[in-house]
Amino acid sequence: MDNISTLILAASLIIIMYGMGLSLVANDFKRIISFPKSILVGLVSQLLMLPLIGFALISVIPVDPAIAVGVIILAACPGGPTSNLITHLAKGDTALSVSLTALSSIITVFTIPVVVNIGLSLIGGGKADFSLNIMETITQTTAIVIVPVLLGMFLRATKSAFAKVMATPVRIASGIVLALVIVGLIFKEKDHVYNYFEQAGVITLFLNIATLLVGWGLASLAKLPQAQRISIAVEGGIQNGTLAITIATVLLGNTAYAIAPAIYSLLMFLTGAVVIRIAPRTKHFA
Repeated sequence: MDNISTLILAASLIIIMYGMGLSLVANDFKRIISFPKSILVGLVSQLLMLPLIGFALISVIPVDPAIAVGVIILAACPGGPTSNLITHLAKGDTALSVSLTALSSIITVFTIPVVVNIGLSLIGGGKADFSLNIMETITQTTAIVIVPVLLGMFLRATKSAFAKVMATPVRIASGIVLALVIVGLIFKEKDHVYNYFEQAGVITLFLNIATLLVGWGLASLAKLPQAQRISIAVEGGIQNGTLAITIATVLLGNTAYAIAPAIYSLLMFLTGAVVIRIAPRTKHFA
């Protein structure tokens, strides 16, 4: 990937995370103490079950190694601002969703290189040909994820009215940039796109559906309220595709690894629409 494309992609993620920061306040982190059970269940779904399901899928579904790497990267990147929107529209606990997204964004800075390196080892039959440098990855991910979030939160705390006005334009801008990035990736891999799309579409759809169901199941076993079950299902089932694409292209330097996250970023809106449609009608299962 050329330097200009890399900068555009990194900038798009920074804009998205800055936009998320504009929507965060200190109380979003205080809920960790107020609702420890729901936070714990949500984090187990996001940080443990999601990677395990990703590892299982690449083990049982034969796909091109580049697609398998993309799935692992995706499985290392839970949450994201899109999950908050889907949770809200599905009548879930939006406050819980925002808190889980904020907390997981911090934790995954440290877990991403570990999960990705384990996945690369599995794909390589126990010995990966390459791996993410843990400290370098933590530093770079902090710069493009945590710092923009903190800057957004600072603006929200100091200039609340302006931050609220800016939140929608920032979300729109980030969505447009992401769409352009996905189009660019597909064009870059146009010679392989049909084969990649067929493989990546199937396995990422399985990843999406399986993690949604597991999140719902864990929340149900914990006997959490209906709205929190929806939040945890969505937080576990909707991944941060932009972050996954950035890791694939910027940190690993291979656009082929970004195809699975890019295709997933399109599919998640379809499954998200289904969740929005049926989740409010599942009260009799609560």
